[in-house]
Amino acid sequence: MIVYLDNSATTKVRKEVLDEIIEANENNYGNPSSLHRMGLRAEKEIENSRKSLAKLINAKPEEVYFTGSGTESNNIAIFGLSNLNSKDNIITTRIEHPSVYNVFRKLEKKCKVKFLDTDSSGRIDLMQLKENIDRNTKIVSIIHVNNEIGTIQDLESIGEIIKSQNVNTKFHVDGVQSYGKLKIDVNKLPIDTMAFSSHKVHGPKGVGGLYIRSGIKLNSLIYGGGQEKGIRSGTENTPGIIGFGKACELINSSFSEERNKLYQLKGQYIKRLTEEIPDTKINSPADSIAAPHIINVSFKNVPGEVLVHYLEDKGIFVSTGSACSSKARDNRIIEALNISKEYEGTIRISLGYFNNFEEIEYVVYNIKKSVEDIRFITNKRG
Repeated sequence: MIVYLDNSATTKVRKEVLDEIIEANENNYGNPSSLHRMGLRAEKEIENSRKSLAKLINAKPEEVYFTGSGTESNNIAIFGLSNLNSKDNIITTRIEHPSVYNVFRKLEKKCKVKFLDTDSSGRIDLMQLKENIDRNTKIVSIIHVNNEIGTIQDLESIGEIIKSQNVNTKFHVDGVQSYGKLKIDVNKLPIDTMAFSSHKVHGPKGVGGLYIRSGIKLNSLIYGGGQEKGIRSGTENTPGIIGFGKACELINSSFSEERNKLYQLKGQYIKRLTEEIPDTKINSPADSIAAPHIINVSFKNVPGEVLVHYLEDKGIFVSTGSACSSKARDNRIIEALNISKEYEGTIRISLGYFNNFEEIEYVVYNIKKSVEDIRFITNKRG
C-alpha cells in the first residue's frame, strides 16, 4: 500500500490537469508571442488560465503574473520592491520559507533587517510588528500559512498595522501554502504582492504565480522579450500554465467540500495518534488558526529522520519539514517555537486531494509500530 502524505512538498498532478497538459503539448504548442493563429490560440489559453488563478483570490486577471515557481515569485516580489540603502529597513519573521528568509539574509548587506518573534503557536507579535515599523521601513514580508506547522497569520490585522504605521511600506505575502486551501480575498486584505505555486495544488511543477496589486511597480529581475508585461521575460511555459489554470478551475468548483474534507482528515489523524501513541506532541496549532492540510507532530525521544525512513519502508511518505531545507541539520522553525529537546524529532504529515479516510488505519498502525521499535532500540542502546 502506498500512502503519500507529503503534499506540502509537492502534490500529485490530477488526471484532468494531466489531460490538459498533454493536449497543449500535442496541439497547442505555438509560441504565445507569435502573431499567427497558433500563437494567438496559445495566448488565449494563457489568459483563460490567468482568469482561473485570479478567481481563487478574487483578483483582477491583469493583477496575476506567471513565473517559474513560488520561490521565483517570492524573489521577484521582494527584490522587485527593493530599492534599498543603508538607512532603510525591512521586516520578516524567523519562520519564513527559505525563499523569503534567505532573500532577507542576502539583503542584510544593503539595509537593516528586522526579524519578528513568534509565540508557541507560530503567530507573530502584532505589537512588536507595530513598534518596528518606521518611516524607513520599505517592505514587510509575512508567510500566510507556515509550511512546516500550518499556522495561519492574521493578514488583515497585519496589513492594517503596516499601512497605519507607514502607508508607503509594501506588504508582501508568501501564500504558497494557503493558495487553494484557504479563502483569500485580496480586495479585503491590504497586501501589495503575494506568491503562489502550481505544484502545491495538484498542478504541474515549473509554474508559479504572483499577484501584484494594480498600481504597484516592481523592478524587473529578468530582461528579454518583455513577457508578463516585463515582470518575467522569457517564453511562457504554455502547457504548465494551462495545467495550473485547470487545477485552479477544479479547486474553484469544489473549494468548500475539499477544504472540509482536509480538516476532517486532519482531525482524525490527530485524534488517533494522540490516543494510541504515548508521549505524542502535536506542534501544529488549533484549527482556528491552522491550515487544514498540515500536521506537525513529535514523538518523545524519536528522531524524525529515522521515523521517516521506517515509514518509507511501509510505503508511507511523510517528511521532517520543508523539502527546500531538508538537507539542513537544524530546524530554524522548530527552534523558534522553543520545543523541548526530547520532542525536537518532528515529522510533517501533509494532506491533499488524493488522501482518504481508509488510509488512516494503516498509517496510524505503522507509525505506532515504528515509534515503539525505535524507542525500544534507543532505550536498549542507552
